[in-house]
Amino acid sequence: MASKAVYSQHRDPMLKKRDDFEDLLEERRNSSDLRYALRCYTPALYKGLTPCKASELKNMVLQSDHLHYVINQVSKESGMTADEVQAEASVILEEMAHRLQLSTVRFFAFTLSKIFKTLFRSICVNEDGIQRLQQAIQEHPVVLLPSHRSYMDFLLMSYILYTYDLALPVIAAGMDFMGMKFVGEMLRMSGAFFIRRSFGGDKLYWAVFSEYVKTMLKNGFAPVEFFLEGTRSRTSKSLTPKLGLLNIVMDPFLKGEVFDVSLVPVSISYERVLEEALYAREMLGVPKPKESTSGLFKARKILSEDYGSIHVYFGQPVSVRSLAEGRVDRCQFNLVPRHIPRRPGEEISSFVNDSAYRLVRAQEENMVLKPWVLLASLLLQNQAAGEKQGMLLEELTERVLWLRDLSRQYGAFLHWPDHIPPSAVVSSSLSLHHGLVRICEGRVQLALEQAEGQAGAEEPRSAITPEEALLSQAVTILSCASYRNQGLHVFLRPALLASAVHTASSNKKHEVYNSFSFLRNMFSNEFILCPGAAVQDFEEACFLLVKSGALQINQQEILVTERGHRTLTFLSSMLDPFLQGYQVVCRFLCEESAEGLTEKQFVPAVQKFIIKHLLTGRLRYAEVLSSDLQKNALAALLRLGAVRKLKGGEKPGMLKVNEVMVNSLEDTLGGKLPTQKPLAARL
Repeated sequence: MASKAVYSQHRDPMLKKRDDFEDLLEERRNSSDLRYALRCYTPALYKGLTPCKASELKNMVLQSDHLHYVINQVSKESGMTADEVQAEASVILEEMAHRLQLSTVRFFAFTLSKIFKTLFRSICVNEDGIQRLQQAIQEHPVVLLPSHRSYMDFLLMSYILYTYDLALPVIAAGMDFMGMKFVGEMLRMSGAFFIRRSFGGDKLYWAVFSEYVKTMLKNGFAPVEFFLEGTRSRTSKSLTPKLGLLNIVMDPFLKGEVFDVSLVPVSISYERVLEEALYAREMLGVPKPKESTSGLFKARKILSEDYGSIHVYFGQPVSVRSLAEGRVDRCQFNLVPRHIPRRPGEEISSFVNDSAYRLVRAQEENMVLKPWVLLASLLLQNQAAGEKQGMLLEELTERVLWLRDLSRQYGAFLHWPDHIPPSAVVSSSLSLHHGLVRICEGRVQLALEQAEGQAGAEEPRSAITPEEALLSQAVTILSCASYRNQGLHVFLRPALLASAVHTASSNKKHEVYNSFSFLRNMFSNEFILCPGAAVQDFEEACFLLVKSGALQINQQEILVTERGHRTLTFLSSMLDPFLQGYQVVCRFLCEESAEGLTEKQFVPAVQKFIIKHLLTGRLRYAEVLSSDLQKNALAALLRLGAVRKLKGGEKPGMLKVNEVMVNSLEDTLGGKLPTQKPLAARL
């Protein structure tokens, strides 16, 4: 394979030891793609098992005790005969099941080689992680848990496993892919099985689905792959994990049907995301295009673009047995026959939830950050501060080197090529993201005027309304924010502490902790903050800010050092868009007659309110237009009981606002919204 690329973080004793990477496209560029696709493929399997055919797998599912039990239950409840329910189960399974065929896999291997070499400079994989995975596949059933930032993720995963001669995974895919003519069937034949986005209370569907996944897992048929976050993150922040599939794959261990299950978190980091503008528009209310084959071919124009490099890091396999040790009493599963479905109790739910957060944190820890993540953070803060002229290139380079050193101190997995002059690293990064930045007379700024021009490309420039110009600029800002968000997990805890120091009523340690704890609780729908770990997160933030010389802490007080002001200003500015977003949602719920709104009507209504305030200069951050941020703010208010969803009545799902509580939360978040210069004047 390719020569090893050893990055700077391995020479820094402060940082965790992480595996080296190898570029698997290097060999693809130097040898035949056809020979690669047709090569001998003999993956090692679970305990030397002979894989069973897809038809045998279906029979095992349909004949299982669990499914028969549910079929009889549904038959009694619905009045249908058991045979009719069995036939319905067969139809569900037929619609769902994969039909993995090596010939289709080979076709994809050939095609993807061509596409990947065109789109990407390199696809870097940690080979030690591949070796650990190879070992795990032979010993226990394996579940692959990749991060999810792009449609490319599951194609990439299968491509890598095929390249390294590993067993191909069976992949949980949304039903919308099945609607793509030809491509849907191709995906099915390369290992995808299709599931509905939501099952509602469909007992039979859930039984077929869970039994299908568990049968594949228990028999070591293939590694099972799914996305813990449930859907692609449009913001590049990790999403709150969904627990349904994780419950299913842990079940065989909890019931003693397998000795252990290995969960493998996989971190996929894109230097440039294919869907960046699409995601930004989605968050501004432009509907997501329906998956279709014609849409796929229209997307061919992306083949002329450069998307930089991808880093894929296969994390340490996590043993479910070791996770459960001392946490779960498995004896409870001996009291009821295994095939009888039962709702997980509080102990199991809490265990699965904690495990899910731990796994998503493991994904975050091994995300590789590129220089652009740091540059985007600085350029966004500069733009929000009203710096119309942008930043001098030399100043940007100086600041990004300061931020590079800070992020390394905080344990970031940073890919910064130290053998290249910093100015060249910055220039290369700005060049790759030429659609988002503009360099004019040695000054760098976000390409907001360019965005405005694009908005009116089909009509005279004078015809653009202020609202259209704002939304066009917001596409650029939200696209940049998604890159900044890739590194948020590194700075999150210190940033919460920096904001707490700023908002606390005094510098007393317990006051700052209370403020930190409030912010952490408020933002627990926004970021991955493990349940019950407030003290641990506070101590980690204190440790990092003391280590970087920003704070001095004694038994009673937290003091900002002379050199710490720069660090604390940067960190609190990172959280400011989120603080302002939550404040404006509170303001909307109190000022506007939000009482009659349902959850579905909330986002369009709050976006209209925000546009009005951005245009008048009452708000600083165009980022608050993100529907993702607005939904998370509402979810936090619902969780805290400041807003309730009414059940029954004329308008089920209608929002009921506790204005006193919402007002109080807005004040605690940092007071009433400040008046800014109108956004148009600052842009």
